Amino acid sequence: MTIKHVLDHLGRSVAVPFPPKRIVSLCPSLTETLFALGVGERVIGRTQFCIHPTEALADVVRVGGTKQVKDDVLASLAPDLIIAEKEENPKEMVERLAESYPVYVTDVETYEDALHMIRDLGRVVGARVEAKQLIREIETGFAELMQVDGKRVAYFIWQNPYMVVGDHTYIHSLLSRCGFVNVFAEAEGRYPAVTEDDIRAAAPDYLFLSSEPFPFAQKHREALSALFPDSTVVLVDGEMFSWYGSRMVAAARYLRNLVRDTTGSSFNT
Repeated sequence: MTIKHVLDHLGRSVAVPFPPKRIVSLCPSLTETLFALGVGERVIGRTQFCIHPTEALADVVRVGGTKQVKDDVLASLAPDLIIAEKEENPKEMVERLAESYPVYVTDVETYEDALHMIRDLGRVVGARVEAKQLIREIETGFAELMQVDGKRVAYFIWQNPYMVVGDHTYIHSLLSRCGFVNVFAEAEGRYPAVTEDDIRAAAPDYLFLSSEPFPFAQKHREALSALFPDSTVVLVDGEMFSWYGSRMVAAARYLRNLVRDTTGSSFNT
């Protein structure tokens, strides 16, 4: 068995059996990306939130959630590599797991970080060629993305309290790449809580209501439209904005349509 010492995105040296044959993924978008890289048959464990690709994951063991895993289930799987993500998985849990298993941690805050992650993930699992192909496909899709002309937007991820996307987030990076101005980019924290007065003072042209983690729906769009009549309220697919990795292929198409509709001022919601 060959052991490769690789640096993860936190600068940690991780000793990985190469190629790893028993992989547990603790982040939904990374799980989906592993299958896109052609190593899905080696993924033996995932979280309950890892739902794509649906059919392929049917027989993959659930090890718990992204914030807490079942140690006994992990032990029974005997993974030779655990893939984790800085934002999704608590530091304390990652450090505890690293005492028993090789744990490779990614850290994605921007579009560029996401491409970097795909390249590195391909290197760690022995799918360099597939990773390069996936990156090229994503770059081609985003190269065709037109930009809006500085439309101001607030991207909502929660209500009671209202929580929005701030700077240093992958979602913010995608908004900026589309030409949107995130009105809460300067707010404190990556996902700041805001009040109705804060929203009115920010004067967004659009309120984007994400389908996750809070499942905003038509009733919420109608309520917020009444509260903020000067803003256009739009329901958006949260997976397209927050799932980095292989989902970015579909996200490029989704964002092109979103920008087109914004430019034409006609959202069909």
